[in-house]
Amino acid sequence: MSEPVRRRVLALLLAVAVAVVAVLGLATAATPAAASPAAASATAADSGTFQQVTGFGSNPGNLAMYSYLPAGLPAGAPLVVALHGCTQTASDYYGGSGWPKFADAYRFAVVLPQTSSANNPLSCFSWFDSGKDTRGNGEAASVVQMVEKAEALYGSDPHRVFVTGLSAGGGLAADLLADYPDVFAGGAVDSGLPTQCATTQGAASGCQSGSQNLTPAQWGDKVRNSDPGYAGPWPRVAIWQGTADYTVQAVNGTELRDQWTDAWGIGQTPSGSQSLPGGTTLTTYADATGAPAVELYSVSGMGHGLAVHPGSGPDQCGSTGAYFLDTICSSYYTARFWGLAAPVTGGGLPAPTGLAVTGSTTGSVSLSWTAVTGAVSYDVYRNGARVDSAAVTGTAYTDTGLAAGTSYGYTVAAVDSSGTEGARSAVVDATTTGAAPSCYTANNYQQTTAGRAHQSGGYTYADGSEQNMGLWNVFTIHTLEETSPGYYVIADAGCPAATG
Repeated sequence: MSEPVRRRVLALLLAVAVAVVAVLGLATAATPAAASPAAASATAADSGTFQQVTGFGSNPGNLAMYSYLPAGLPAGAPLVVALHGCTQTASDYYGGSGWPKFADAYRFAVVLPQTSSANNPLSCFSWFDSGKDTRGNGEAASVVQMVEKAEALYGSDPHRVFVTGLSAGGGLAADLLADYPDVFAGGAVDSGLPTQCATTQGAASGCQSGSQNLTPAQWGDKVRNSDPGYAGPWPRVAIWQGTADYTVQAVNGTELRDQWTDAWGIGQTPSGSQSLPGGTTLTTYADATGAPAVELYSVSGMGHGLAVHPGSGPDQCGSTGAYFLDTICSSYYTARFWGLAAPVTGGGLPAPTGLAVTGSTTGSVSLSWTAVTGAVSYDVYRNGARVDSAAVTGTAYTDTGLAAGTSYGYTVAAVDSSGTEGARSAVVDATTTGAAPSCYTANNYQQTTAGRAHQSGGYTYADGSEQNMGLWNVFTIHTLEETSPGYYVIADAGCPAATG
């Protein structure tokens, strides 16, 4: 081969390699050293063990399961699923992300799924493949099987399961939150992509590199259509994005914000904003009760990676390296947002005892507990998130606005005169009465072909109620609730549909 021809061949191979990197979501930083799965099979941490778990199901996504279990963890503790980035392993993420530190401090188990080059040349999770990242399929189904295995092995609280991920792992985390809102109470997307931004590998690089020019409603539809008929509540979502990320452009953080605030139905007007360490701006979007539903953390000057801040302080974590960037401990603030972590100051009051369900209706649950000496108020948590922004001064509380026929997990913590929250109680489960409403979100053509509506004169009408749903096409989308067999009403404002 002549020298000019050899150079052209090498240039072509380099171009192909660069294209593959761009499509699969790999950062341009140096590739981190990957610890072998065998070496990670039983690594001791400060108080627990990191090890591989086998036999967790049919595993359609061909993933490996690793877990970290703090020593002496009681049944009923939360569970965090942490997804690594491209070229990384579960061992890398265990060592660099900081999650084991907070598992020890705040008492929860961690599951770390691992993909490999057998699935993807760069060991990326397939956030862009609708055959692998949708409900019941591929990698998404494998991760949920891991959750079920952890719940069986460790007695994890099914109401307090959370998922987080970096880069391609963040993209899959966003997909999982929409695919399985009945499994995950909250999530965090770190330098990742919006739910179902791409459905083919060819479209992936476009998501990474620029805006998709979709409205919040169009982004929200991608969430709602991932599990049609799901009536809520939606997971609480933290979004972490560096302003100098040129692998996953910063606009993805904005689009994730648009997507999940629309899914929650709370709009894109912030309820609050504050400055945090590491040049980080936190913008909060609260639900109707005043509790944060979506949080956007924008880290000034940070490139592509997970925000960490090594050190022994209570709000420090992780280790620096490729894709682990020293700015702020994202895992600490994410754990706080999910309701897993106590404030830095740490409360001294003991956990309330005697938490019990005193009654329930189709839309409410009533609770009571034993008073704690020194408490001036109490914080009540539903599925890990605080349910009321106002102080609860007594030892009883009624949670309202709930879905019928739905199970919720509650804890309560005492607050002292300085405003410091103490330890949380054990979880108590409560189920509202009645049957969960059957709701279906789809376009008018799909609603008709599914037998929930019919068309006449180019317009679509809901079966039973005969409500006009607009033009019969694939562009007009509605949610229909089946209030009795074969009788459907429009429930766009929320399921169950508002009455009166």
